[in-house]
Amino acid sequence: MKQVLDPAPIRKVELFKSLMEKECDYVVERSCIINLRKKAKLFSIGQKAEHFYMLLEGAIRIYKPLEDGDTDELAQYAPGDTIGDFDFARKAEYDANAEATADSVLVMFPAMGFTMDDFMLEEPHIVSRILLNSIIMMTGRIKSTQNILLENFSWVNELHRRAYEDPGTGLWKQAFLVDEINSILEEPMALIMLKPDRFKILVDSRGHEAGDKAMVRIAKVLKTFTRRVGRGWAMRFKSNETGLVINKCSRSLVEKVVKELEKAITALEPVPAQDDIPAFSFTGTIAYALWPQDGSSWEPLFQGTYALLLDTWKNGGAKIARYTGAASPDSANPANPAKPGEGA
Repeated sequence: MKQVLDPAPIRKVELFKSLMEKECDYVVERSCIINLRKKAKLFSIGQKAEHFYMLLEGAIRIYKPLEDGDTDELAQYAPGDTIGDFDFARKAEYDANAEATADSVLVMFPAMGFTMDDFMLEEPHIVSRILLNSIIMMTGRIKSTQNILLENFSWVNELHRRAYEDPGTGLWKQAFLVDEINSILEEPMALIMLKPDRFKILVDSRGHEAGDKAMVRIAKVLKTFTRRVGRGWAMRFKSNETGLVINKCSRSLVEKVVKELEKAITALEPVPAQDDIPAFSFTGTIAYALWPQDGSSWEPLFQGTYALLLDTWKNGGAKIARYTGAASPDSANPANPAKPGEGA
């Protein structure tokens, strides 16, 4: 008989405490009940922490084997306890064994056969909240929040990136800007948008795989610029529209970056000719703006720059265009600017 999963223990878990009811329902649907006989292993040393557990019945002990054959008892878990969430949040490998000391019943998340990468494709916003909750949970378990952030900055960054990373290119997704723009704005903030020219010709003639490979090459160029500048984010806004967001960026620096970006895209090695398909050479259309100089509010500046990108691209592309705000005679900010992804 299939056991009915009681959602109550899952809703109490620290990692899920900020989720809304429907989001919790999503988590419950992707959890499962497992049964362990006495002396059965829940996990072993060296195993990657891809799941964590809520103990409903029984008892679990955590231990390390010693060289003399004895064991070092580290913890005992009783019904109601959560097991392995700290390792799961850090995506670590277990450094101890977990064994049932009585017949036990546990809730496992994610359910067998699922990973957080699967959930990222389904519900990235829910995964984002869970990962950010994991940072809060971990810092709360350490006496000094400052120390945990400084000593583990690399994995905190990794958790944050995984929540917002485009799986195809490794670029930051637009969702990152939507969720985090208020916390990352540092004036002057440069917004640079890039759209490759004639990209549809490449995909139609050679297939989506060729388009995916081209996007990876463009992504590498963008990441090179954030490394050289030493700050900022290489972005994928949607489809083939990418770009850069650079904080504390002067007008002279943004103008230098857009010119060098145009040259770097043009310098990409062409896709070679194949049978009767001619070689494909890269060029790009670029639109850019600087906040708050070109617009006091970020969202109108973003939409205006995007509208300018599309307008320039539709008129032949292969150009650099500067968005100068709605009040400027050079403005390209329409009453109803297009949203990223609406261009062909």
